[in-house]
Amino acid sequence: MIDCTLGLGGHSLEILKRIGMGGRLMAFEQDENNLKTAQENLKAYEQQITYVHDNFETLTENVQKHDFAPVDAILMDLGLSSPHVDDPERGFSFNKEGPLDMRFDPRQTLTAEKIVNTYSEAELADIFFFYGEEKRARSIARKMVEARKIKPIRTTTELAELIRSSAKFSGTLNPATLTFQALRIAVNREMEVLEKALDQAVEVLAPGGRLAVISYHSLEDRIVKNKFRHFTRECICPKELPLCQCNFTKRLYLLTKKPIIPSGIEVSANPRSRSAKLRVAEKLE
Repeated sequence: MIDCTLGLGGHSLEILKRIGMGGRLMAFEQDENNLKTAQENLKAYEQQITYVHDNFETLTENVQKHDFAPVDAILMDLGLSSPHVDDPERGFSFNKEGPLDMRFDPRQTLTAEKIVNTYSEAELADIFFFYGEEKRARSIARKMVEARKIKPIRTTTELAELIRSSAKFSGTLNPATLTFQALRIAVNREMEVLEKALDQAVEVLAPGGRLAVISYHSLEDRIVKNKFRHFTRECICPKELPLCQCNFTKRLYLLTKKPIIPSGIEVSANPRSRSAKLRVAEKLE
């Protein structure tokens, strides 16, 4: 089995308990600190685990490199790791003072600070609109560009306050929520990575193998839903063609016609699960 998003090892632990001593697990994690903590948490199972300190967009490459086929199941949990949210130094939270970082992998060079202070107004507006679905994207981008002419925008709280002052907001959602989401997605190329990884997952799964994806916002869920729908089709030819010419082969069977969502009891126990959606598909022969 493959856990594409190891985090601190919670899902991997439950997987290892179920696959028995004969099972093997490959676990991907970009963050070195998370990886070290997970390795300690899973120490009792270390002989069964292949750790990969990399983004899960390298799925196929690492399955081949570590001779890890056939793959019986793949899990992708697209949510934020708790240490990323809780540690102000990682720059993910607008509620805590910290640097504008937002990198899952500190080895990469692009940060939220670089985007905020160097991208054009049009580029910023596009990021906020398409990745955050922020209706006030243009006014927020304009305010950022004006502010950085005076001095660079360096911290999370500075940016959050700038967003709040850029337009009128209503409702209970913090005004900075969607913009911070959009910046995080842009910094880590999350949508691009997900598209690539889903294609690779379908390729490396063995017949009868299962792919489970937990998403947390509409952009992610839309990509997963559309990818699953694509691979469950019999034909991908344009509708205007009278006969099929694509030779496309149906690859997946949907096990969840609608996404599975957490119960009220689960949300009460774990508020961060409130927006989670689980979709599962099975690889056909």
